[in-house]
Amino acid sequence: MAEGMAGAAVYRRTPGVLADLWGRSVPRDVVLVVGATAMTGAAAQVALPVPGSPVPITGQTFAVLLAGAALGPTRGAVSMLLYVVAGGFGLPWFAGGASGLGTATLGYLLGFVLAAALVGRLALAGADRRPWRTIGMMAAGNALIYLVGVPWLAVAMGVGLPRALALGFVPYLIGDVLKAVLAAGLLPGVWRLLQQLLTCGANRRDR
Repeated sequence: MAEGMAGAAVYRRTPGVLADLWGRSVPRDVVLVVGATAMTGAAAQVALPVPGSPVPITGQTFAVLLAGAALGPTRGAVSMLLYVVAGGFGLPWFAGGASGLGTATLGYLLGFVLAAALVGRLALAGADRRPWRTIGMMAAGNALIYLVGVPWLAVAMGVGLPRALALGFVPYLIGDVLKAVLAAGLLPGVWRLLQQLLTCGANRRDR
């Protein structure tokens, strides 16, 4: 019992996000931010077109929300801002190898920055350590992306909000649910593994 309590105490003192488990330094933060940016660009290349919509189905949003959860609000948002700025200046790593900001999907890109910050803040509060809380965290991040992306899509395409919802929201709901379920298994699983490792380490030191 004492050993379990010692392990739990160590677990409660662990940093708020996964990236901080290895400490903090400027070079390490730069590597993490650039790595998350590149991961998002790579995920964007896995794109399936949706008939009638300029918004393809991609792995992009999953990468965005994982970056926020792993890096926290500031580094997560910076990584997505870097992604948007680099693509805006011509790096062809938006969905399907696109670049530039004069597109109907710009609202979604701006939503990535806000969603990474929101998910990072929730993860900092421990929302990525339990499956149901992780699902809620992912849902909140996705909702923020759509909250910015769908109205922008409506304006850019010159359609009403109901039509924009049909083109830029409804086709992606099943994928978003699957991504949330995947994250609910992945992130809490990493934290459980961490708890076991910390408990073993604490028990060894107590002997």
